[in-house]
Amino acid sequence: MRNLTLRQLRILSAVTKTGSMAGAARQLHVTPPAITVQMQQLEEAAGLPLIERLGEGTTPTSAGEVLLKAAHRIEALLAECDQEIAQLKGIEGGRVTAGVVSTAKYFAPKALAAFRQKHPGVDLRLSVRNREETIATLRDLAVDVAIMGRPPENLDLESVVLGDHPHIIIAAGDHPLAGIPITIPGLAGETFFIREPGSGTRMLMESLFQEVGFTPNVGMEIGSNETIKQAVIAGLGIAFISAHTVAVELADRRLTELRVAGLPVVRKWHAVRLREKAVMPAGEAMWRFLASEGHHYLPVHTSRLGTAF
Repeated sequence: MRNLTLRQLRILSAVTKTGSMAGAARQLHVTPPAITVQMQQLEEAAGLPLIERLGEGTTPTSAGEVLLKAAHRIEALLAECDQEIAQLKGIEGGRVTAGVVSTAKYFAPKALAAFRQKHPGVDLRLSVRNREETIATLRDLAVDVAIMGRPPENLDLESVVLGDHPHIIIAAGDHPLAGIPITIPGLAGETFFIREPGSGTRMLMESLFQEVGFTPNVGMEIGSNETIKQAVIAGLGIAFISAHTVAVELADRRLTELRVAGLPVVRKWHAVRLREKAVMPAGEAMWRFLASEGHHYLPVHTSRLGTAF
């Protein structure tokens, strides 16, 4: 049955509807012999008779009924497909999937919500993962656009800068080093909570510490910024972290930004998309929105050292 065609199923439907081969030929604008050949091939594929004569007309056999039900389902699915394709030709009714690295979840949902307000008919999907996992979704064509820090160099991407992304070292609000200028090596006696391997924050921290020859005393690897924040607030250690993940805690002084020389380290937030990914109207609208308005949703960070970002 795998070799049967949609044309053959439509011929079977026409034969049963009109009651004859000749009627089907007139309906489909082909010759009666062509109808006969296609019906013979369809019955050979089924291995059973599909129609039987009843008086001057024809009626489907039990096997014919099974195929007719399948034909009707296929036609219904094709009709739905036509409708969905028509919707995809416009922005509203389209679908767009946005990938967001976990550190960006503190601002990206606000930007996506603003896009959704402008285009309420778009089916918007959100995927929040760490850096390595987000890169994998890009490579696998699973997302239309991703928000991340440094774009990977091994993928052919289109990229646009959203804005500055400062990184700082945080401690509990009452930490003894709060407000005291210090160098990175001066943190040798502190316990660090760090992100898991594959995290962009972890990679940036390791690069920074390697430059100054500093090996941190690692208390624990934690795959969640929220858990790291709570551990630091509890006074269990300090952490190198994106300033955009701790804006609220810095404002209410549950956390403090240590005055470490050379910090904050400022990188950039980017929106990226794979060039080979087919661009649908909804995805293109999302891309244009992030490129033009994405920066409005970045948290404002004012360094303890007096520099505003």
